Amino acid sequence: MKTTIIIPTYNEAENLPKLLTALFDLPMADLNVLVIDDNSSDGTGQIADEFARANPKHVSVIHRAGKLGLGSAYIRGFTELLKGDSAAIGQMDADLSHAPRKVLELAAALETCDVAVGSRYVPGGSLDKDWPFWRKWLSTFGNFYARTILRLPIHDTTGGFRLWHRETLEALPLERVRSNGYVFQVEMAYVAHKLGFKFREVPIYFAERRWGKSKMSFKIQIEAALRVWALPRQYRGLKPLAK
Repeated sequence: MKTTIIIPTYNEAENLPKLLTALFDLPMADLNVLVIDDNSSDGTGQIADEFARANPKHVSVIHRAGKLGLGSAYIRGFTELLKGDSAAIGQMDADLSHAPRKVLELAAALETCDVAVGSRYVPGGSLDKDWPFWRKWLSTFGNFYARTILRLPIHDTTGGFRLWHRETLEALPLERVRSNGYVFQVEMAYVAHKLGFKFREVPIYFAERRWGKSKMSFKIQIEAALRVWALPRQYRGLKPLAK
């Protein structure tokens, strides 16, 4: 099954080569990567181009004019890949917080669901062992907050490690998705749930980045808190698809 992982990047020059090398070491003959770089100032885009030149059948790169946000990067990637022949389309952070080997488990899980989710909050999943208590509490509460308000069937609503069947993404009204920070993940899960798609969670260990700077900001957190309440109104009337 042809699988393509979308990796949005902004100043991930230290992480991207390690991540791409680890992904292509996996025993997946038809694994591909689409890097979407937001005009990184540290050469990340050029590094991605070098990988694409060395492996043009399996690596492609989209360069965007500036730092346009996570959500818009994924929508651009989904739109481009749905024009092609990828049977499964994935999402993954560039900072090595997601273990590449877990792609194998997500691919196996996708055989029995519509969306496979790498989850920090199911048995066997966990957050970085060195995170302070307040940070773990904030992450756990944020997921509980979104899950409770939206009545989502998954425990990790904000995580960005997912694998979708292309047919699932084709059925989603991507043009209506407006969130751009990590609440984008919540919105995508909410829309998929409203349409009746089935999720399966795979436990993961979420590691702290070792290189580069986090993109999290107070503005992104505020967007998440407010957008969760707006989603039911935005998608009022969206019904499960007939299967």
